[in-house]
Amino acid sequence: MKQPQELERPEELEAPGEREEPGELEEPAELEGESEVPEPVDLGVLLRALRRRADLSQRGLAERSGVPQATLARIEAGRVADPRFRTVERLVRAAGGRLAIGAPNAHGPDGPPDDVVAVPRVPHDGMRDEAGRRYPAHLDVWEVHDPRDWPGAWWADWYKLPPERFPRPVPAATYELGRRYRDQRRWADRVRREVAVRQVTDDGLPSTCWRFVAELPDGRVLGELRAHERSPRLLYGDLVEAGEREIVLDGVLVTGACRRLGIGRRLVEALTVEMDRRGLCAAHAVADFGGVDLLLACGYRLEASRPYALRLDRSPSRLVV
Repeated sequence: MKQPQELERPEELEAPGEREEPGELEEPAELEGESEVPEPVDLGVLLRALRRRADLSQRGLAERSGVPQATLARIEAGRVADPRFRTVERLVRAAGGRLAIGAPNAHGPDGPPDDVVAVPRVPHDGMRDEAGRRYPAHLDVWEVHDPRDWPGAWWADWYKLPPERFPRPVPAATYELGRRYRDQRRWADRVRREVAVRQVTDDGLPSTCWRFVAELPDGRVLGELRAHERSPRLLYGDLVEAGEREIVLDGVLVTGACRRLGIGRRLVEALTVEMDRRGLCAAHAVADFGGVDLLLACGYRLEASRPYALRLDRSPSRLVV
């Protein structure tokens, strides 16, 4: 996937006839008894936030409002100190916002509150590209910590190359122009925030069987882990020194659409926490392909057998570095 190059214009020269005319209204006299002066509104920040909420690019808002894109770019960059009221009104309304003008506490202390809701700021407004330009407000921008964070790193999932051998330089931040991919990322972020992992203890399983589920607030199950306890003395007799019990990981299953969201790791970590709580130090697992990488990332180590057997040893002697 190619890295998009086109960014929003932080400022552009306006075409003839597009320059904003300075206001000619006189400054109103200060009202008697009025001591508090409201802070000025950062119109550029507000317009970018409205565009993001409405999923509009600068070009899209300019076409919808009838205001030239060059003028909009200059307002958002803070290059137009006092834009005309009609220009602001057209931009705000076209972005789905509403202008509210009136006296404070117009309904009185016991009246209904105003229904004007503040628009959240663009989360990446403080980020700039290498040329010092802002990234598009209506898209999602994220920092690139690893080649897999960048859509342009086609090699990230197949080759583990050192940075000096990367086929292309990796940027500090990136974004995705395709709305379908952007919506998938937003859905994935929502799943990461809302999913919760819990141990199931009331489904009729024997006391030596462990089950953990990852589910959304509405009850939908996205992942499951199952394990069971065993006695190493029954397996090896008195030939080895071992504790009374250890864990065998039966399997970790995550629904296909939610893989690579960290759900599997959270399930394994929940198992580890419960092991510590019960005083169990060892866990065994057999895995292949992606399951091996998952368990290695959770602290398991490879053992010399085929297929690969992995062991998690959390005894105090092993935890000392």
